[in-house]
Amino acid sequence: MSYRNANYCAFYVDEPFSESNLRANATPDFCYYNTLRAWKGEDSSFPFIDAHNKTYQVRDGSDWEGTLKPRLHQRLNESKNIILFLSSHTKSSRALREEIGYGVGQLELPVIVVYPEYESTKEIEDNFSDIEKLWENIPTFCTYKTKVPVAHIPMKKDVLEKALSDNGFTVQSPYEAKDYKID
Repeated sequence: MSYRNANYCAFYVDEPFSESNLRANATPDFCYYNTLRAWKGEDSSFPFIDAHNKTYQVRDGSDWEGTLKPRLHQRLNESKNIILFLSSHTKSSRALREEIGYGVGQLELPVIVVYPEYESTKEIEDNFSDIEKLWENIPTFCTYKTKVPVAHIPMKKDVLEKALSDNGFTVQSPYEAKDYKID
C-alpha cells in the first residue's frame, strides 16, 4: 500500500479537460484549486501536499479506462483525504463521480468541503439548507458522505490550514462519520 500523505483535490471542470487550455482557467472550481496551490507556493509550511503532483499529468484526449481512471485511483490511493471545491458552478461529471465514488465510497477518505462563495463558517451554518442544495449537484457525494467525516469550511487560508492540520480529517485516524464545522 502507498504512503498516504497527500491531499486529493476534487473540482468540477468542463470535459474534456486540459490544464493548459485557457477555458480550464476560466472554470471557477479550477481557479479555486489554483488558489490553494498558490497558497502553498507562497508559504511552504502550508500543510497541503497536492496528490495531482504525485503522478504524471493527464492530457486532454487520454483514454478514460486505460489512462485517466487508473491515474485518479493512483492519486486517491496516495491520499489521506479529499478537498472538494463545491460552488454554484459545480456540476456532476464523470471525473467527480469517480473521485467521490472511489475515494469516499471505497477508500473512505474524509472530505474537507470548501465553499468558495461563503465568507465564514457562521455564514455556512446560517445557510446550511442552501449548502445541502449544492450537494445535489453531485449525487455521488450525497450517496457516500455519511460514510466519512466531512468538514464544511469557507475558502479561507487559515480555516483550511486548521482542517488540513487536524488528524481527524485523515484516513489514518478519522473522526466519527458526520458533518463538522471548523472556525
